[in-house]
Amino acid sequence: MAQYRHALDRRRVAERRAADGLLALVDSPVADATALESALAACGLPVRGHYRVIVAALGARGSQQNEGTGARAALTEALSHAAAGPFAVGLRPGGAAVAVLHTGRDEDSGRPAVDQAWSLLHDCLPETPLHAGISDSTPGTGGLNSALGQARYALAAAATTAAAADRVTAVDDLTSLDALLAGIPTDVRTAFSANTLGPLSDSSSSSHRVLLETLEAFLDHNCSWARTAEALHLHVNTVHYRIQRVETLTGRGLSNLDDKLDLHAALKCR
Repeated sequence: MAQYRHALDRRRVAERRAADGLLALVDSPVADATALESALAACGLPVRGHYRVIVAALGARGSQQNEGTGARAALTEALSHAAAGPFAVGLRPGGAAVAVLHTGRDEDSGRPAVDQAWSLLHDCLPETPLHAGISDSTPGTGGLNSALGQARYALAAAATTAAAADRVTAVDDLTSLDALLAGIPTDVRTAFSANTLGPLSDSSSSSHRVLLETLEAFLDHNCSWARTAEALHLHVNTVHYRIQRVETLTGRGLSNLDDKLDLHAALKCR
């Protein structure tokens, strides 16, 4: 039994080393195609067909190394039950586990059904947030780096949407402005909101809070003066005055579609 366990441990170490080598190449936008195919073969993955990349991370509970080991174990367990094809799971700096999954030769390769397995894993460790992001299907090895970027963005969206719970988000799920903005780093969201709203971003001013409330209602009611006035129990002239103040303070015109979208996104990024 000891000899068997020793051989098993050596094989797992070799598999992890091969997976880490593959991910180092996938993480490079200028990786050599021949080296990439060799790394895929070393991991037991076909060098032809379609792939998806999955990135997983655990909530902060200890060192990055421990978080990464836990994330890799969780992702490996989930894919061993849900994956329809061979995969390799490794670690990248920062404590995130990354899987390269071969999904076959079909151009319409389906999304891996990891959601159910992910929920079961979370039930085993309910106090540990589990998040994962899944890329779109990419043909050949040339799109793996782009797929990794997609998966990382989807992971960030999952962590933002459900910071204290389990969440699996695929790029297929990013079909709304809310979902798209969720993947942007918090400090970038905050900076964009402050720069776009200008003086209105000062939450200590009661008059600015009133103007933001009016702006939000105005956009929510498709820029209808009458419906905004009704919703806020105001006279229409008051709504006109407040929106004019918003336009003056932000330098944006609410008759312009681009400015409307900018302000709408800025409110969602607060």
